[in-house]
Amino acid sequence: MKKRVISTIVLILLFLTGLSVLLYPLVSDYVNSLSQSRVISRFNDDLAKLSKDDYKDLIQKAREYNAKLISKPNRLMPSESDLEEYHSILDFTGRGVIGTLEIELINLKLPIYLGTEESVLSTGLGHLEGTSLPIGGAGTHSVISGHRGLPSATLLTNLDKLDLGDTFVLKILNETLTYRIDQIRTVEPDNIEYLGIDPDKDYCTLLTCTPYGINSHRLLLRGIRIFPENGEIEQSSGRRILRADAEQVNPIAGYVIAAVPIILIISIYSFIKNIRTKTKTKIRRK
Repeated sequence: MKKRVISTIVLILLFLTGLSVLLYPLVSDYVNSLSQSRVISRFNDDLAKLSKDDYKDLIQKAREYNAKLISKPNRLMPSESDLEEYHSILDFTGRGVIGTLEIELINLKLPIYLGTEESVLSTGLGHLEGTSLPIGGAGTHSVISGHRGLPSATLLTNLDKLDLGDTFVLKILNETLTYRIDQIRTVEPDNIEYLGIDPDKDYCTLLTCTPYGINSHRLLLRGIRIFPENGEIEQSSGRRILRADAEQVNPIAGYVIAAVPIILIISIYSFIKNIRTKTKTKIRRK
């Protein structure tokens, strides 16, 4: 009897261990999505408190910064003083958040932070230092970077599902910037050939690792600014768009996470009840 109980307990522990391993990516991504939604919500609340004069001052300083980058040598290798100036412009909250990236086609909405430190890229997207601040305008080329395939968050995992003609949207402060993908490149990690600034163009490039899980190269999806509010077609490819909502996380993940402890409790209760029934039956027989 004792051996049977021990064997059953071991099997339950093995089952729970395996279940934990299987559910970890789902649970972790769910928690990360909740955190990202809170970050975006808090940022929007802080943004609403800015006065018109403070807002105009932020944008003006960002434009001046971008104008200096056009003729600046080695701009992608900023010095400490360059980085200090960079972090002092759009970061009015002191938390590094400057806006969001939204891609309806892959149901994505993520906060964008200044800088590409690992602490940033493990939870959201980073704006690459030395590239134009993402406020739009001719003579700008901003780069937004993010991870793929993290066990704790989806982030830019599905970026390779986008194609030429698809669009993505940056919401930086109160500005909404729409870009249509006009170039897709796979390059070596140190290749910066396609990150140049054209004085007459307004570009934004999304950057992530590729191939998925190997990460030996970089996938670059460059977008050129369009103005759908003036009649330009936002999704020229005609592909189906999935609904996206900043405050909504995957409901299926929530149901699964809620169901696990219930199933666990029922299983343990059934096991204990079964043991007690067998014990009582043996006692009666004796």
